[in-house]
Amino acid sequence: MANHPSALKRERQSQKRRQQNRTVASSVKTAVRKALAAINDKDAETTQQRLKAATASINRAASKGVLPKKRASRKISRLAKKANQALSQ
Repeated sequence: MANHPSALKRERQSQKRRQQNRTVASSVKTAVRKALAAINDKDAETTQQRLKAATASINRAASKGVLPKKRASRKISRLAKKANQALSQ
């Protein structure tokens, strides 16, 4: 455990940020899971809504620095690709 006041403050800040990042990351996972479930159900309208929500959630996480921008872009691309393949069949 840290002893210096500045090190104690850094520890408090890192714990606070970790909690915030976990919340954002969890919401991304939930949105992606719901989108994948809609894709598997092959319900076009629900898939479009959930895909839009998942994309927004991923972009929000990337803008906050929780996800790297390239990883977010890759996730969105793969999710959209799955949705398009499922809806075209």
